[in-house]
Amino acid sequence: MSLESRTAPDDGTDRADTDEATPSGSRSDGDGIGRRATGAAPIDASDLTKRYDETLVFEGLDLHVEPGEVLCLLGPSGCGKTTLLHLLAGLEEPTGGDVEIDGQPVTGPDYRWGVVFQDPLLYPWLSVRENVAVGPRLRGEDPDPDRIDDLLDLVGLDGFEDAATSDLSGGMAQRASLARTLANDPEVLLLDEPFSALDQLTKMELQDELRRIVDDLGVTTVFVTHDIDEAVYLGDRVAIMGTIPDGIEHVESIDSDTRSRDDESFLEDRAATFERLEQVGLQ
Repeated sequence: MSLESRTAPDDGTDRADTDEATPSGSRSDGDGIGRRATGAAPIDASDLTKRYDETLVFEGLDLHVEPGEVLCLLGPSGCGKTTLLHLLAGLEEPTGGDVEIDGQPVTGPDYRWGVVFQDPLLYPWLSVRENVAVGPRLRGEDPDPDRIDDLLDLVGLDGFEDAATSDLSGGMAQRASLARTLANDPEVLLLDEPFSALDQLTKMELQDELRRIVDDLGVTTVFVTHDIDEAVYLGDRVAIMGTIPDGIEHVESIDSDTRSRDDESFLEDRAATFERLEQVGLQ
């Protein structure tokens, strides 16, 4: 199943009948992806196949993510969306096909493509500041204290620099995990359901923060979720994955300019995405 970014048809073609779509880039500043793409890296997966023994997860999957785009992978548990993210991150090897980021083959994990998991995976014997500084240290670099302070402020942890990880709430721990990933200045940000274990209010707050951070940094982002509202709120496009081995069944461009949860365009995009989920048998 192919997912390519290209110019969207303007001849009245129904979006529901279009398996390929351009990223709308319609963020609140009106400049969209074009503004955020400076220095960002594209992602390309070609003829991607993944099999575990006798289980085929997907086959012949093509994916292109524009520089600075936010692409959400939406689908039920077990559909292969996390597997796809792991292939993009170099955490697993494909059975066939290849992945490139900024034209370079992905052959394993790399600080240039940062990953944020559902579990924050913080080091409990380190303070918040020390956790954020881990990335540069593992690369043999001395972390810049001012840079670490800026990141802690960016994710809303100013004042918690010296806190123990055991003193953090779930939302604060995810903020620290995100800051630690950003400390490596990644070209691509890959997130695997990072907010799914949080209460709804904290989840919505972190969604707002992530949108702001991604807009500020201009980083290409792939976000895995099974939450329709989350996908529509965060994404420039939503790629809907069917049950295995169908792969990506459809891509929905998100047209909302304001990204307000009660905005009419947001509600229309949500309805269109839900309808497509029903059509591919996932609801």
